[in-house]
Amino acid sequence: MLIGELSARTGVSTRLLRYYEEQGLLDAGRAPNGYRAYAEDAVVTVRQIRALLDAGLTTDVIREVLPCARGERPEIDLCVDLQAVLGQEMAAMDARIDELRRTRSKLAGYLAGP
Repeated sequence: MLIGELSARTGVSTRLLRYYEEQGLLDAGRAPNGYRAYAEDAVVTVRQIRALLDAGLTTDVIREVLPCARGERPEIDLCVDLQAVLGQEMAAMDARIDELRRTRSKLAGYLAGP
């Protein structure tokens, strides 16, 4: 399928689809006329990418996770290495949440006054 059809079927812009390809997340062949040609399973791959982005993962992490993703939700087959990567991501998120809580508390203190 061409990039426009993949965009229509997934709701993802052609610009983002090209970006996913540049990041090594999505594969496209080339038609004889030079246009990108995607396999039918690209629809599921794009949905997996979107779900993993929604989970807060970066494209670098998604590149590692995507080969283990199954289905559109996606479900992840957790091998030991992948479990370590996702654990590190969660720990980093927890640290960011803790920092946001600290800074929010300080702001709340300023708003409360003396």
